Amino acid sequence: MNLGLANKIAVITGTNNLQGIGATTALTFVREDVKVVLVYKKMQFKYDESKTTKNGIDRYHKALNGNMESVEEKLRSLNADYLILENDISDEQHVKEIFDCTIERFGQVDILVNNAAIYSDDDTIERLIPDAVNLTFDVNVRGTLLMIREFIKRRGDYGRIINLSTDSAQVFAGQVTYGASKAAIEAFTRSIAMEVGKYGITVNCVAPGPTQTGWIDDELEKTCQQIIPLGKLIQPQDIADTIVFLASERAAMLTGQVIKVSGGHAL
Repeated sequence: MNLGLANKIAVITGTNNLQGIGATTALTFVREDVKVVLVYKKMQFKYDESKTTKNGIDRYHKALNGNMESVEEKLRSLNADYLILENDISDEQHVKEIFDCTIERFGQVDILVNNAAIYSDDDTIERLIPDAVNLTFDVNVRGTLLMIREFIKRRGDYGRIINLSTDSAQVFAGQVTYGASKAAIEAFTRSIAMEVGKYGITVNCVAPGPTQTGWIDDELEKTCQQIIPLGKLIQPQDIADTIVFLASERAAMLTGQVIKVSGGHAL
């Protein structure tokens, strides 16, 4: 199927984990001859180096703390036309810089994938910390909105916005702030889709189920498999394939949708 994406320009946030959804999406776009801008921010999570050789939270945190070396190596192997930017999307000036640099390099922006997000370990109603609430909403909600607003300001003849939620956004016990931030994204996905349809821009949301981005260890994988009707973890490629389709010409009449890619989990 010809997706009509050749020579389009895509900006993807949250891309420094080679096993992650952002990096996988960027690499999938590259295979469709899309020019990609990868935006990331080095995090400061604690982790045990001795436990990073296999999947689990320590491997995941190490990846998020890192730079783009492994991702860039993969991009080069694919002869990608790419730009890497380290920026904080919750900062309005940084968001403007992302689009300034993109347009200076490529001349336009056609596709925006809002993948960057942050979460707190202490995210039950009894343990949550106000500062963590502020940070979660600053990145997940404010940052995503700022990126969308700037994309619309710089819009060209082609416009696709794909936001990332989670399949449990409406009921996420144990991650109440994170879940609430993602539920907000689902809500404004629909609202913005109605506002910008007049420009020919589509706005959709992908809500992944338990996805193996490096954080699910063997024991947790067995538990997850029991609650996913299709009986296996979602892979980053499953999410990337859906995002790329929504960015394509083939999805021209899909807008305002929240699509769960979850293997039947959290329906």
